[in-house]
Amino acid sequence: MPKTKQAKNRNKFNYTKDRKKLKRSFIKKSKPRIEDSQIRHAWDDNKSVAKNLQEMGLSFDPNRSVPIQETLLGENKDVKAPEHIVTKPYVLKKLQEEASRPQKDTKTLSSDLIEFVQHMVREHKDDFKAMAQDEKNYYQDTPKQIRRKLREYQRCHPQQYEAFMSSLAAPEPTVQ
Repeated sequence: MPKTKQAKNRNKFNYTKDRKKLKRSFIKKSKPRIEDSQIRHAWDDNKSVAKNLQEMGLSFDPNRSVPIQETLLGENKDVKAPEHIVTKPYVLKKLQEEASRPQKDTKTLSSDLIEFVQHMVREHKDDFKAMAQDEKNYYQDTPKQIRRKLREYQRCHPQQYEAFMSSLAAPEPTVQ
C-alpha cells in the first residue's frame, strides 16, 4: 500500500533522546537555582531577571548602571546614572553586611611540610643556603623555595610557629 502524504509528514518518536534528561535540563534552564538566600526569598518568578535585580538595588548590566563619562576637548559633561526605585532595599543591606564580614583563612599545611620546616629551622636556624644543601631536602628545594615554605608556615599556623620558636629559644636543662 503506498504511503500517503499525511503519513510522510507525521512526527515520529526519536528513540535516541532521553526525555527525562531533556525535561530536567529544560527545568534547570528555565528556573535557575539561586544560591544566596536573601535574593532567593526576594525573587519574583513572574518578573524578568533585570526587573528583579533592579528592585533589589542590584545591577543587571554594569554598563548602564555606571556609565562611562565622556570628555570632549576639555569640555566636561556631567553624566548621571539613571535613578531607579529600589523596592527591596533589605536584600542590598544584607548582601553588604555579609560582604563586610571578615573571612577566616582556612588554609593549612601538610604535617610533612610542617615537619620539614621545623627540622630545617632546628638544624640551620636562618641559613637558607645550608637548608638547601641538607640531606633531608629530598625535593632539592632552592633557598628561596625553603624561605617561602617557612613564611607560609608562619602565616598559616602563627600560634604553632610561636610555640615552636619559643621551645627553640628555651635553654635545655643541663644533666648533672
